[in-house]
Amino acid sequence: MHALLVFAHHDPRSLTHSLARQIAEGLAESAEHSFELADLWSEGFEPRFGAADIAVHRTQVTPPVDVLAEQARIDRADALVLVYPVYWWSMPALLKGWIDRVFSNGWAFDFQADARLVKKLGRLRVHLVGVAGADAGTYERHRYLEAMQAQIDHGIFDYCGASVLTSQLLYESESGAQAANLQRARAIGQALFSAHRLAEPV
Repeated sequence: MHALLVFAHHDPRSLTHSLARQIAEGLAESAEHSFELADLWSEGFEPRFGAADIAVHRTQVTPPVDVLAEQARIDRADALVLVYPVYWWSMPALLKGWIDRVFSNGWAFDFQADARLVKKLGRLRVHLVGVAGADAGTYERHRYLEAMQAQIDHGIFDYCGASVLTSQLLYESESGAQAANLQRARAIGQALFSAHRLAEPV
C-alpha cells in the first residue's frame, strides 16, 4: 500500500521534519508498503486561494496545473498522512492553504446550491499527527483537542467523505528531549496500514 506524507514547516531541521521522516522509516520497514514525502515549503506550493480557485469552486474552470498535480498524488495514495506543528490550535497557513486549494469542488466533493452535497473521497484514509508545544493537561483542560477534531477531522475530511483513522497529538514539542516523540512517530509508520485493515468491513 502507498502513503502520501504531507508536512509544512520552513525549517528542514525542525521536529516536524524529523517526525515525518520517522513515520516514513517506520513504513519502509515493510516491503509491502511505499510512500511519498510532500514537503510543501521546499516544493514552493502556493497556498493562497485566489481568483482561479474561486472559479474552480464555482465549476467554471478546471483546477490549475499545481492543484491537479497534488490531487494526482492523493489519488495514487491509499493513505494521506498530515504532519504539522499546531499554530493557534490549528494547522499552519501553508497546510491549510493546500487543503483550501487542493480539496476542490468537483474533486473532493460536488456542491451546487440547488443539489445535495456529494462526498467524493470515501476511499481515502487519513492520519493526522499534530506537533503540540503544550502538554496534554493543557489540551484536556481547555478541550483544544476536541475543538481541533471538530474543525479538522469532521469539518474538512468528513465533509469530503474521507475517513480519519487516527488523529493524535505529540505533546511538549518545545522541550529539549524528543526521543519519545520520535519513537512514537516511527511506531505510527509501522502500524499505519494495520489501522486500515481494522477499518475494512468484515
